Amino acid sequence: MLNVIWLLMILVAVLVGGFTGRFPAMVEGAFETAEAAVLKVVFPLIGLWALWLGVMRLAERAGLVALLSRALRPVMRRLFPEVPADHPAMGAMVLNMSANMLGLGNAATPLGLRAMRLLQKLNPVPAVASNSMVTFLAVNTASIQLVPTTAMSILATQGSKSAYSIMIPALISSAVAMSCGVLVARGLARFFPVRAELESAAENAETASPEPEIEIVEAPALTARGRLILGLFFAAFAGMLFVLVCPQIANGLPSSFGWAWRYGDSWPNLQGAKRAVFAVSLLAVPFLLSFFPLYAHLRKVKVYEQFCEGAKEAFGTAQRVIPYLVAMLVSIRLLREAGVIQTLTELLRKPLEFVGFPPELLPLALMRPLSGSASNGIFAELAKTYGGDSLLAKMAATIYGSTETTFYVLAVYFGSVAVRKMRHAVIVGLTADIVALIVAITMCKLLLS
Repeated sequence: MLNVIWLLMILVAVLVGGFTGRFPAMVEGAFETAEAAVLKVVFPLIGLWALWLGVMRLAERAGLVALLSRALRPVMRRLFPEVPADHPAMGAMVLNMSANMLGLGNAATPLGLRAMRLLQKLNPVPAVASNSMVTFLAVNTASIQLVPTTAMSILATQGSKSAYSIMIPALISSAVAMSCGVLVARGLARFFPVRAELESAAENAETASPEPEIEIVEAPALTARGRLILGLFFAAFAGMLFVLVCPQIANGLPSSFGWAWRYGDSWPNLQGAKRAVFAVSLLAVPFLLSFFPLYAHLRKVKVYEQFCEGAKEAFGTAQRVIPYLVAMLVSIRLLREAGVIQTLTELLRKPLEFVGFPPELLPLALMRPLSGSASNGIFAELAKTYGGDSLLAKMAATIYGSTETTFYVLAVYFGSVAVRKMRHAVIVGLTADIVALIVAITMCKLLLS
């Protein structure tokens, strides 16, 4: 399906660009994007990927991934019935989902790439996406957002006095979108069975990039001294969290325990809760970067050597991702330079107004699944034009905060494991985006108008 979509994107861009006389800008944009995809997107990320893949290696060797898998086995088994309950992929997916929920984008991506590589080891046809991969992508592209950090920051820079008010609408819309995405992924798996793809994928499966076998290492159990050190470590972070959170919650407590969402100063009363969540997010990265190496060391893992072994995966991952990323980003840039988005907005303006959808949000809705930087610019321009505290700006912020760059995620995640046939992953991702869009606008009208 992605083959057809990519071809249509190219052809539509060329046709529209020919009629609008934008070929020079399209050619320049295509060459510029191809260069930027490698030099400004992939290369800067190699260091971050190396960092988090190294940390992930320590978590695996220390047994933390297996521990997470066992702790969340009932939930994960329902989501991913094809994955063995004690498989390292379970823990890797849990870490990725946790990082996404806290808005730790830099940590979430390499953890997700690691999870995809582990899922690939269970894939009977390496060139075809498995059911577990498609479901994982559904969870990833429509991840529940506790802290839509970027959206709130843009609103604040445009003068918003209540940027935090989008937290509840974004949480609801992302939760509904993820639920729908998972249901659609599980339902469509019956209509897009892997068996139907086996014959056509046989050639590609033979030439797909081989993945190393999983090496399960049992680390020694923690000693009494190790448990004491971990206890002191947790106490130190609990103390920091207490210092950061408690004053903020106290300042934001409502005068009564009734939450009147649409009256008086009810939204300002959420400020303490918002700051508390931010405090948790602030401490999350330092906690992970110190806890995983410490725990691994206490379980007799050679932390420096194993970290470097995990970090080596970053270069191979980047090499596999580059072709898929260049193809997707160049096609998106051609659409932008050809003026396709602006043309669609004008054609659909009256029908959108009829159904109650603000036409001003259409460029953002169309661009969000395609490009993070372009949708960021569109959202910032909307907030600047209409004001950071306007309903339209908050709708845009909620849409931005509860959706994902679906095609970018598909290109990077599947490209990292050389999966060529994505089956129904595109349908699942776009369904989650559409649901998030509808719920975001509805929630903003109900709670913020």
